[in-house]
Amino acid sequence: MDILETLKTLWNDSGFQSFFVDGGWKNLIMIFISCILLYLGIKKKFEPLLLVGIAFGCLLVNLSYFGAGSSDALYHMDLWDKFLDPSSDSYHSYGAIMAHGGLLDILYIGVKAGIYPSLIFMGVGAMTDFGPLISNPKSLLLGAAAQMGVFLAFFGAVCLGFSGNQAASIGIIGGADGPTAIFLTTRLAPELLGPIAIAAYSYMALIPMIQPPLMKLLTTKKEREVKMEQTRVVSKTEKIIFPIIVAMFVILLLPSTAPLVGCLMLGNLWRECGVTERLSDTVQNALMNIVTVFLGISVGATTAAERFLSLETIKIIVLGLTAFCFSTVGGLLVGKIMYKLSGGKINPLIGSAGVSAVPMAARVSQMEGQKANPSNFLLMHAMGPNVAGVIGSAIAAGFLLAVFK
Repeated sequence: MDILETLKTLWNDSGFQSFFVDGGWKNLIMIFISCILLYLGIKKKFEPLLLVGIAFGCLLVNLSYFGAGSSDALYHMDLWDKFLDPSSDSYHSYGAIMAHGGLLDILYIGVKAGIYPSLIFMGVGAMTDFGPLISNPKSLLLGAAAQMGVFLAFFGAVCLGFSGNQAASIGIIGGADGPTAIFLTTRLAPELLGPIAIAAYSYMALIPMIQPPLMKLLTTKKEREVKMEQTRVVSKTEKIIFPIIVAMFVILLLPSTAPLVGCLMLGNLWRECGVTERLSDTVQNALMNIVTVFLGISVGATTAAERFLSLETIKIIVLGLTAFCFSTVGGLLVGKIMYKLSGGKINPLIGSAGVSAVPMAARVSQMEGQKANPSNFLLMHAMGPNVAGVIGSAIAAGFLLAVFK
């Protein structure tokens, strides 16, 4: 009898029995979804550095989730719900999260506090050459035009019944910038972080599949064949002054962009100033890798079945794709206008690189240009709009944050 009682206790305490009670079948579905995401990240190489971590975080949270109050769960939604509601009698602070949370709760603090996305931006800044943008300031127009999808998706989300905060978080997917999407969502609609982050990084990975059909649809073969003149050489002094000026102007204009724009420009200054090679190397490699580990697992933790499996998630996936497509279209249309105004000297394909996915979007512009004209070399020209898109997405996020916070 003691043996039977022991076995019964072991069964009741195990995670297996939870799949058969209290909607545990939903967790099984999420475990299956996490395996699909792992396949896409490992086999298909869809943004593997983050998608593998997000997928495994999803796997962990749904394997360990026995109910919101379980002490064994790695992530506790109830703790964060009370954290988000200061009016609650049981309001929780970061200290309470540290004391009562699981491993993923503690790692998630870096997401909620905006630490991980900002540090990712610092690494991006250290890895990015702003020279093409400095040599051709008109690229800023293409980066701005590629934010069109952000605002169209925002209005679409409002029409579908999402609140203003949620619609803003969904719309930012159109910027094709995962860290920015995470940064904005944790402040405006943290309950939607899981589906928004997965949508943002999935569409970034699918750029080589999503953009080319739109590029061919909206441009003629003659336009795609245009060879652009080599841009001027940018001096070292210009590269050093640029991040300082941009940080001052953008942060004064939109103070809410300070964490993202400030870190982006600091990383770039370390790269360009010539006296901080060790710091630049650390930010580009060691720090970037460490933060990526924590960010991926933490975001995956928000995909607990109870919240993720809903009609809202499907709407977010569709709206995210719509936002991304319209951002690409916006860049291409302004690229065509610049082609006309320049007398055919600007290839409109570089407009599609105005989305923030660096450097993948620029590479797609290069590949499509070479398909039309094998002697074409658009990569450096496309990098201007591409890095402008990084700044543009941060500004768009800052604007939405200032409006809805």
